[in-house]
Amino acid sequence: MPLTHAHLPRPRGVLAAAAGASLVAGLLVASPALADGGPESLGSASDLGVAASTPDDVLDASPDAIPGRWLVEVSGDPVLRGGSRSANVSAQDTVSTRAADASIPLTVEATYVQGWNGMAVQMDDADVTKLRAVDGVEAVYPVLEVAQPEPEPADAGPEDVFGNAMTGVDQVQEVDGLTGEGVTVAVIDSGIDYNNPDLGGSGVNDETVDFPGDRVVGGYDYVGDDYDSRTGKPPVPDAYPDDCGGHGTHVAGIIGADGEVIGAAPDVDLLSYRIFGCDGTSSTDVILAAMEQALTDGADVVNMSLGASFMTWQDYPTAQLADSLTANGVTVVISAGNEGAAGTFSSGAPGVASDAITVASVDNTHMRTPFGIAADGDRAYAAATGGPAAPTEGELALISAGEPGTEAGQGCTADAVPPAAGSGQALLVERGVCSFYEKALAGQEAGYDAVILYNNSPGTVNPTVEGDPAITIPVVMISQADGTALQEAAAAGDVTWAWQEGTTVVENETGGLVSDFSSYGLTAELELKPDIAAPGGSIWSTIPLEQGGHGAKSGTSMAAPHVAGAAALLLQAHPNLAPQDVKTAMMNTADPLTWSLAPDQGYLEPVHRQGAGLLDLVEAVHTTTSISVPSISLGEGEQGLQTVTLKVSNDSEDDRTYDIGVQHGVATGAPTENPEFYTAEGTSEPSASSVTVPAGGTSEVEVTLGEDFGEDGLIYGGWVTFTGADDDLVVPFAGLSGDYQALPVLNDQGMGLPSLGVSDGDGGVLLDPEGGSTYTMQDGDIPYLAYAFSYPAERLEMKAYSVNPAGKLRVVNPSIGLIDSEDHLGRSAEPEVYGWDGTYTLKNERVRTVKDGDYVLQMRVLRPLGDPANPDHWETYTSPQFTIDNPARGKDDAR
Repeated sequence: MPLTHAHLPRPRGVLAAAAGASLVAGLLVASPALADGGPESLGSASDLGVAASTPDDVLDASPDAIPGRWLVEVSGDPVLRGGSRSANVSAQDTVSTRAADASIPLTVEATYVQGWNGMAVQMDDADVTKLRAVDGVEAVYPVLEVAQPEPEPADAGPEDVFGNAMTGVDQVQEVDGLTGEGVTVAVIDSGIDYNNPDLGGSGVNDETVDFPGDRVVGGYDYVGDDYDSRTGKPPVPDAYPDDCGGHGTHVAGIIGADGEVIGAAPDVDLLSYRIFGCDGTSSTDVILAAMEQALTDGADVVNMSLGASFMTWQDYPTAQLADSLTANGVTVVISAGNEGAAGTFSSGAPGVASDAITVASVDNTHMRTPFGIAADGDRAYAAATGGPAAPTEGELALISAGEPGTEAGQGCTADAVPPAAGSGQALLVERGVCSFYEKALAGQEAGYDAVILYNNSPGTVNPTVEGDPAITIPVVMISQADGTALQEAAAAGDVTWAWQEGTTVVENETGGLVSDFSSYGLTAELELKPDIAAPGGSIWSTIPLEQGGHGAKSGTSMAAPHVAGAAALLLQAHPNLAPQDVKTAMMNTADPLTWSLAPDQGYLEPVHRQGAGLLDLVEAVHTTTSISVPSISLGEGEQGLQTVTLKVSNDSEDDRTYDIGVQHGVATGAPTENPEFYTAEGTSEPSASSVTVPAGGTSEVEVTLGEDFGEDGLIYGGWVTFTGADDDLVVPFAGLSGDYQALPVLNDQGMGLPSLGVSDGDGGVLLDPEGGSTYTMQDGDIPYLAYAFSYPAERLEMKAYSVNPAGKLRVVNPSIGLIDSEDHLGRSAEPEVYGWDGTYTLKNERVRTVKDGDYVLQMRVLRPLGDPANPDHWETYTSPQFTIDNPARGKDDAR
């Protein structure tokens, strides 16, 4: 069986339910002690109210490999990197021939020569190790399943102009007259409903009309309505890239709608490349084809609101191709991912591409929401999913469950709250301690007709009350401020809650802060990502006509198109800008953001979660000063202090003087899945306190950056600032303190991992840390290793040893020494499982099966960027002894 890592084939729900409680507990690993006088802890993510992702959440988010489908990189530069199309085709044919000669059956499904030189193939997973050894093969990568992003529930309305106002897009539209005219933006997504009048359509819901049109001018459907990469059914392409899922249409509207919704660039030409069906997942081989076609069709900007979370290595093919597109004049904009609750190193490919613009999400300043009236005020709420719809009329007497922070006030059981005196009452309950479902069930069992939850911290929460028994009363969530006001009013006298029809627009308590779902960097190579932030929380845009034509969604998927549309405006204003110039202009002029987890404490959000800061398009369009690099990635601290030269160019007719300073963001440390936050100001020494840049000239400034924290693994950083009379500029920087290779990759997750495992007979694996089990090697009854990676891994090697009666170990497959291996694996989204079916491949590429007997398995992990020749950079786990007793093994299987 192949490695069952996040980007290799694996069963869904890797560990049996019996291990679930241990997994959640494992997210609460104590933070490392820090040296005296070093960085000061501000608490962990869970301490600060972040609800840690459940195992199911991260399992659903993490990319699965699709069994039997692989991407084979072939020797030779792609065309966009100076290579020859004919030479690449020949090289691919040669590899296919050599694979056949080596008895490696494979079927070539697609070829790529433009931005990445390789093939998508179908083949037996067991033959991958052999294929890697074929001359001409540079690397073999799994085809990853890419989930169609499921945007967070959101509240916004037709009057939602706040997203464009937050970035200054509205000003450059109104004052500068910029609309994106003459710029072509490709949307690689679930398609676009080009029938929607806001996107140039007739309003007739028919995929065969309105395409191509005046707004959606081209594209292609690579998959068809029913495609889902998990089913194994092949794509069914057609000429009409219509959207039945809704995600791509929402993205396209943010970029370029012109109607009820006004996008960032309402006059752009749109290209639609559909790579998702109506439901389900896509795959990276399909995405590669769409990326190449966008270049061929003349896209100036490509938006990709998608990605394979946790695949943070920059050599994954989609990331390589993204960089090839930017090197050839295409500005590529990619969402950072929605795995913020999963901690650091949670972004993914293609967003980790070095030259792409990777976008974090910021919450909208306002939101449209249903509401009730209580205590002489409008009380905006979010209705809980999993329960009945909230009424639009009627009144209830509001009863407080108890004082905030008390057992009664938190209302986790019916016994803890005051029983309802009769019908017509609603229970007011504080968030915290237990689930929303438990609070709703307590109110229901206590006899109330509704439960009004209120937050215990600033921010918006969309609760769910799904469970058994079902919740049969309406449950809604209001803000902390409104909850506190109603508690005070209830203490002073009777309070009535009156349901209202319609909605109201309210200020968002978390407006202008990084969205709680927005993912953290760095890349596996320690490069700073994301690059910039834009509105992505509670965004109103277009959706397919059959879904209502307009609606609200949240996600970094909604943030990326704000930047893609802004890039179109910037290119209209300055047509000669190269993609790197677009990125630099946006990042130089961005505005660093306050820390979202403690917005009143004066700290700045970690740089590896927001990049340069919030997009400021007015400054990006009008600045005449640029700084040579958009960001600085310092790598490992053990390399010592680094002096970076920044070239400051002034294209204006007047000299410009800037004061030079440094601002520091909050740092993060282990554990990656529940990061500890620190104040950690490293060394930051500009060579001068100010610089004057002559008109039409360039000046240089040196900045020495680094750290001496005395600790390994803190991700720290900030912004080198240039403050002028007319404009302010920034260059973000980030690094990892100490020695990257000193950080343990293998993580016990509070469960004693790694561990031997046994099948539970129902698709899961139970831990067997003591060993001694006997495996029949039939129907999934094989030895498993359960493990988890805290950090990306450079290499994973698996060995097996037979054990003789005297206890002496003998390596299985001595000609190679391994039974399996894989390079460049991402951080684990959750505990993972490797299962060994008892086979191994000889040096002559013949497959053998081990004899019955006693064995142990050994896992070796090379830490990220580690030296294979340095034993200190490896971690090793050897399992306890187990027995193989295969009743069906034939004589021909013997070694």
